[in-house]
Amino acid sequence: MPYPIIHIEITKPLPCIQIKPEETGIALVIRYCDRPIGFIIKELTADSNLSQSALQTLLSEKMASKVIQEKIREELIKTPPPSSFPSLTVAICTKDRPDNVTRCLTELQKLKIPDNFTNIEILIVDNAPSDDQTKEVVRKFAGVRYVRELKVGLDFARNRVLKEANTELIAFLDDDVVVDRQWLLGLIEAWTENPDAGAFTGMVLPYELETEAQILFELRGGFGRGFEKIRYGKILVDNPLYPCGAGIFGAGCNMAFRRELLLKIGGFDEALDTGASLPGGGDLDIFYRVIRAGYPLIYEPCYLVYHQHRREMAQLRRQYWSWGLGFMAFVVKSSENDPSQRSKFRALVQWWFKDQFLQLIKSLLGKNILSPDMILAELWGGIQGLLGAYQRSQQRTAKIRELN
Repeated sequence: MPYPIIHIEITKPLPCIQIKPEETGIALVIRYCDRPIGFIIKELTADSNLSQSALQTLLSEKMASKVIQEKIREELIKTPPPSSFPSLTVAICTKDRPDNVTRCLTELQKLKIPDNFTNIEILIVDNAPSDDQTKEVVRKFAGVRYVRELKVGLDFARNRVLKEANTELIAFLDDDVVVDRQWLLGLIEAWTENPDAGAFTGMVLPYELETEAQILFELRGGFGRGFEKIRYGKILVDNPLYPCGAGIFGAGCNMAFRRELLLKIGGFDEALDTGASLPGGGDLDIFYRVIRAGYPLIYEPCYLVYHQHRREMAQLRRQYWSWGLGFMAFVVKSSENDPSQRSKFRALVQWWFKDQFLQLIKSLLGKNILSPDMILAELWGGIQGLLGAYQRSQQRTAKIRELN
């Protein structure tokens, strides 16, 4: 069942890859001069191998145009190294997952950091922890700051970051990701090319593909947004519902913002991403509000992290449910607060349900990678999101504030 994840540097001789008896596929992270430029996931027969010639054929089929693009970029579109870079806080919001925090901090220490870039801090916000384990973990890492936020909810923790940080940029990482060694260089490149941007998102690839649920999630598309740079502005040609379909912008596990902008637009909505009752929507909401405030949002594939996908099918089913719930909670909130976009949101809801039902029909006919129960979970989450989930969450959030 496992798919090994192997990094291939195409400027060096290609390896011969041996597939172990228990492995049924392979995932390749393709790099050019260490820059991540592609991802290939492929089913293979167990206990086989991928010879150098077979790997070369696969890369020629999948990556030829991208390699040519990178060569052109290297020769003609050189991005000069920045003479200065804004001060940066790397914020990790967590709750009762000390092992994840250990892994995330360990990989952050391996980052490639330019010699002239020293104004960076790492901040751990421990969200209503049940014990001191995370605090003890942070003590083992020099230069990492620890803060405890007692109000339960991811967006409470994110807003605590805004109060604690005094840097120009804030990069938010979930505790279940690890950064690629080019992560910081990717953010620096995105900022250098787009100094007017208000927000940045990046590629999210799998940290492991060890279980059926993880492989299924990735085969369906995972968090992938592709390996092309994208600059999102006020309009997007050929997308009449833009920017209401905020899922196109990136993932909340890997995002960065100008702190001043977040403060200007009121920070994160604490009634979204509240935990078990409404575990989503906060990233969609903040991306949408950045665009509506008139600031560009940049997607940079080299700004890359690896996410530990849900390992169990029940966890994956709940994730799809939470996606439907969070998406519709965001839609309800935004439609109410932004009347000029209301017709787009109505059209978006209609499109979403039509697409979900089409996926369900295909699944019942055996033509969809997901089983019907997975699609029904996301569909049911969307229905709940439309039926007052956001309003109920606002009431719960008000009570949390009263108690703290």
